[in-house]
Amino acid sequence: MKALLLSEYRHLKITDMPEPVFGPDEVLVRVEACGICGSDVHGYDGSSGRRIPPIIMGHEAAGVVAAVGEGVTDVGEGDRVTFDSTVYCGKCAECLRGEMNLCDGRQVLGVSCGDYRRSGAFADFVAVPARILYRLPQNLSFAEAAMLEAVAVALHAVSLVPIGQGTSGLVVGAGTIGLLAQQALRLAGCSRVFVADVDRTRLALSESLGATAALYSGDRLPDEIMSLTGGRGVDVAVEAVGIAETIGRAIDSVSKAGSVVLVGNISPEVTIALQKVVTRQLRLQGSCASAGEYPRALELVSSRQIQVKPLITAVAPLEEGPRWFERLYAREPNLMKVVLAPGSASS
Repeated sequence: MKALLLSEYRHLKITDMPEPVFGPDEVLVRVEACGICGSDVHGYDGSSGRRIPPIIMGHEAAGVVAAVGEGVTDVGEGDRVTFDSTVYCGKCAECLRGEMNLCDGRQVLGVSCGDYRRSGAFADFVAVPARILYRLPQNLSFAEAAMLEAVAVALHAVSLVPIGQGTSGLVVGAGTIGLLAQQALRLAGCSRVFVADVDRTRLALSESLGATAALYSGDRLPDEIMSLTGGRGVDVAVEAVGIAETIGRAIDSVSKAGSVVLVGNISPEVTIALQKVVTRQLRLQGSCASAGEYPRALELVSSRQIQVKPLITAVAPLEEGPRWFERLYAREPNLMKVVLAPGSASS
């Protein structure tokens, strides 16, 4: 099969690889679409430490079941499917609590971090356990379905903090996860959702998706939020960047007893204003991947309650992967989500 291989940092190439071997309770999926995640771009140069070459990256994917292993009865050849990015055991204490994202033996598709190596979906085929599969409705294209992993991540982040009707929210970072979190906050009951970024194009996209206000994410952001909320601050902030400056602005923008959900994780370590967190009794909530939100994500995207099409910049053949990675790595303006298509990505 053809695969996009990270053979060394900053070097991707299309290469011939053996088809994945799949065992009992697993399926072989013919990949039709796979999105390039920001974590893949950070893994591209080795900065994340979670894409140690050689590795086939890619975890935001959808396709068609090509073959099934012994014991698989819930899906069959020809079924249109997507799948979770996390391969969990289903048996440990975390899994039994419904926290599959925290599974003791979890692996993530397309990740190689020293503890494990799991081939991803930038390839003609990928093998995954049947338990992480979800059938796709006919009205959802493969390219749209490749966005479901990110939608599930956003839904999970928003689910971790109390949000009632009339709650106000702030999203810091208008990338893919941020713009999906913006929509998820609205659906959860936020009457006002402010979005902040340094990219004017992304802010315009945020406004088109219904942001109450799209704000430049500079040092004055907390002052602007206080002005827009009568000096109180927002109830919930979702931080979708992961650097000290933006985390600090999120902390400074929430009300007393407010919540800051930390989704972005570019920086392994950051310094926070501890006394502000303690004396204002703020809640800092980490959010990792998703844990059972795929069915809800499918429902919301297929019913168009969450819009993903506006976030897709391009759908390109797998062979163009190296060029698109370079463009994303160079932070070329006006690029959001790029979906690579080993197959047609149109049906």
